[in-house]
Amino acid sequence: MNNSITLQKTLSKEVELNGVGLHTGKQVKLKFVPAPVNTGFVFVRTDVTPNVKIPADIQYVINTDRGTNLEKDGYKIQTSEHVLAALVGMGVDNCFIELDDSESPIMDGSSKFFVEAIESAGVIEQSERRCEYVVTEIISYRDEETGSEITLIPSDTFQVTTMVDFQTKVLGTQNASLENITDFKNEIAPARTFSFLHELEMLLENGLIKGGDLNNAIVYVDKPLSESNMDRLKEAFGKEKISVSPNGILDNLSLHYSNEAARHKLLDVIGDLALVGVSIKGKVIAIKPGHKVNAEFSKKLSHIIKQERRHNVPKIDLNSEPLLDVNDIIKILPHRPPFLLVDKIFELSKTHVVGLKNVTMNEPFFAGHFPGAPVMPGVLQIEAMAQAGGVLLLNTVPDPENYLTFFMKMDNVKFKRPVKPGDTLIFKLELISPIRRGICHMRGSIFANGNLMTEGELMAQIIKRKD
Repeated sequence: MNNSITLQKTLSKEVELNGVGLHTGKQVKLKFVPAPVNTGFVFVRTDVTPNVKIPADIQYVINTDRGTNLEKDGYKIQTSEHVLAALVGMGVDNCFIELDDSESPIMDGSSKFFVEAIESAGVIEQSERRCEYVVTEIISYRDEETGSEITLIPSDTFQVTTMVDFQTKVLGTQNASLENITDFKNEIAPARTFSFLHELEMLLENGLIKGGDLNNAIVYVDKPLSESNMDRLKEAFGKEKISVSPNGILDNLSLHYSNEAARHKLLDVIGDLALVGVSIKGKVIAIKPGHKVNAEFSKKLSHIIKQERRHNVPKIDLNSEPLLDVNDIIKILPHRPPFLLVDKIFELSKTHVVGLKNVTMNEPFFAGHFPGAPVMPGVLQIEAMAQAGGVLLLNTVPDPENYLTFFMKMDNVKFKRPVKPGDTLIFKLELISPIRRGICHMRGSIFANGNLMTEGELMAQIIKRKD
C-alpha cells in the first residue's frame, strides 16, 4: 500500500504571455496566476467588469468545433485544451488563467510556450493532498458514427496512448504514447496542431482562422494545390511563396516528430480530460480521438466519479478478523465505555483509517434522545469519527497511552441521513495534509447501509500527558 501523500501544487508567482487567437485573430494577453488549494483550473475574463470566472469543468463545454469551448453566464472561453494540457503536464492542480479576450492565444499551435511560462514561474507544493481518481474498473465510450473510442483502464500511474487513422495517403495511421507525465514537456508539449488543406480552405472561406499563419499549424496537403488556391493561401498568410514539402505539408516549417499529429492528439486528450476536475490514476487508450469524443468521455467519467463519491463505502468484510478489536483500541485511545465509540479498526496506514461501530438500542444516549424515535446525536457521530481519526493520529507515536487527543476545528460538516439503532457505522478518514507537530487534518465520512450518513473535515492535535 502506498502511504505517501501527493500534495496539490500551484505556481509560485504570476507569469504572462501574449499571442493571437487562432480563430478571432485578436491579440490576447494570458496570465497564469497562483490559486488556493481546491480551486482547480479557472479561466478569468479580465476584459469585462466585474471579471467573470469560468471553471474548467466539463459541465460548461458548449461545443467542440475546432477546439474545446466553454461558456458560463453568456461568457465564453475558446480553445482551452492547449493551456489545460500544459498545466496538467507540469503537475499544477490550482491556477487562475486570466484572459483579456474569449480565446486563448494559439502561440505555435502547441503547449510548448505555456509549459515554458509555467516553468519560469515555478511550481510549489500546497498544504492539502491532491484529489485523485483511482481507476479500478474499465471505463469506455465509443462514438458509433465515427468509430472514435476512449477506454480507461487501471494503472499505477497516469498514462495515455493515442492511435489515429485519417485514411489519407499524406497522413495515415500514427500512434503516440506517454508513460510518465514528467515526460510531457519534452515528448508531447511541442507537438503542434494540424489541419488538412481541404479544411483550411473551408475555414478561410468562412473567415474562421483570422489568426492563422504557417507557424502555428501544420497543414497536410491532401488534395492537388491549384494555382488559384496557391495564390489565395499566399494572400491569407502574407507569404510571397508557398510550396509543398516532400513529406506532404506546406513549407515554412518542419515536423518536430514523425508522429507529431498523433502526439498532438494525445496533448488534446490530456487537456480535455482536465475538465473532469481531478487527477486520474489510470491508463487512457484513445482510438481516433477528437474534441467531441474527448468531451463525451469526460462527461461520462465525471458522472462516474460523482456517483462513486456519493457511495464510496469502504469495501470490507464485516465478518473478517479486524486489524484492531476493542481491546486493542483501548490500548491506543484514552476513551472508555460508555464514551468509547469505536468497536473495530479494519484498515490503518500512515494516511487513512477505516473503523466500525455497531449502534445498538442499548446505547445510553438513546434513552434521552428522542425517546420513541431514537436517533444518534450528530455531535456523537462526529465524536465517533474523530475517535477513529485519533487511532490514525496516535499510531504515529510509539507510546500512544501517554498522549491525549484534542479537537481543534471542524469544517464543512454535513449530516445526510439519521443514524438509528441497528445501524452498523463504517468510518473512513483520510489525511488532507501530512501530520506535522502532532496536528492532524482529516477528511472523514460515516457510512451505513450502503449510504453516506455524515461527512466533514476535522483537525485534531495530540498532546503528551502531564504527570
